[in-house]
Amino acid sequence: MAVEQETSVPSAAGALNAVVRVPELTGPLPGVVLVDGAGDGDRWDWGGWPEWISEAGAVVLRHDKPGCGGSPGHWTEQTLHDRAQETLAAVEVLRGHPAVSGEPVGLYGISQGGWVALLAAVLGEGQVDFVVSHSGPGVTPAAQERIRLERDLAAAGHSPDVIAEAMSWVDERAARLISGEAPETILADQSRHSDRSWYPAIASGAYDAAAVLAFAGRIFDFDPVTVLPKVSCPVLALFGGSDELIPVEASVAAFAANLPERPGRHGLAVFPRGDHGLYTAEPDPSVPRRAQLASGYEEMLAAFLRDQRQAGVRL
Repeated sequence: MAVEQETSVPSAAGALNAVVRVPELTGPLPGVVLVDGAGDGDRWDWGGWPEWISEAGAVVLRHDKPGCGGSPGHWTEQTLHDRAQETLAAVEVLRGHPAVSGEPVGLYGISQGGWVALLAAVLGEGQVDFVVSHSGPGVTPAAQERIRLERDLAAAGHSPDVIAEAMSWVDERAARLISGEAPETILADQSRHSDRSWYPAIASGAYDAAAVLAFAGRIFDFDPVTVLPKVSCPVLALFGGSDELIPVEASVAAFAANLPERPGRHGLAVFPRGDHGLYTAEPDPSVPRRAQLASGYEEMLAAFLRDQRQAGVRL
């Protein structure tokens, strides 16, 4: 029977609550630190992923983002560099767990967590033994959000002229955030467009709160293309062909063109019917969520983890 043990991860914000899941498999096993995506992130809000990844052959650590699950600080006050540093701290916590005992320790980054995982692998060269990037965009956050918002407007039936007007504001907002302009000023200017039909789609959710806008301004110009060539560990990049949140084709091209050439060490897969979560269907209470994962995903992850285990035990 799998065992879950509570622990903590040191960070600039304070100790972050964490959980280590040890599967009922013969060990020691590779370690995997889960790196959450955008928004709030509670250690208890991962769904079945800790179970599925651990059963693929790993000891899995997940932790709160600052300000979530009773942990101190707040993620809106961070940069991607801050997130990468706390991820490296989690790697060292997991590396010290007896169920890992010298085996490789890597990262599993989902969505925004894919950027964080790649950055952590570069900042902590030698600390991260492998990376799994799950729907991690190969473009900047600003570009990814622009594409997502434009798709949303088109799906809602807005005309090309309306979409062009909306995207003009999106581009202006992004440029002003990257330049360091106060979010409150930008929000005041944004409110002047409140009578436009596109306004709810462009100015709601993350884009109507000063704290989240400030966070966006700190990360929007991060370019994974400048980081990928510096990643020295094996990378498995996974994408859903039906993902409507990120530009899949551009992301696949970025990984393929910019990861260092190391034959046999990297992997890249697109699951044709997979969405952003690599599911092939919307949640259905009558169907286990695990049964909706893209066909072949679990087998591919298990094979990659076996490869890391066979690559050699850390001394």
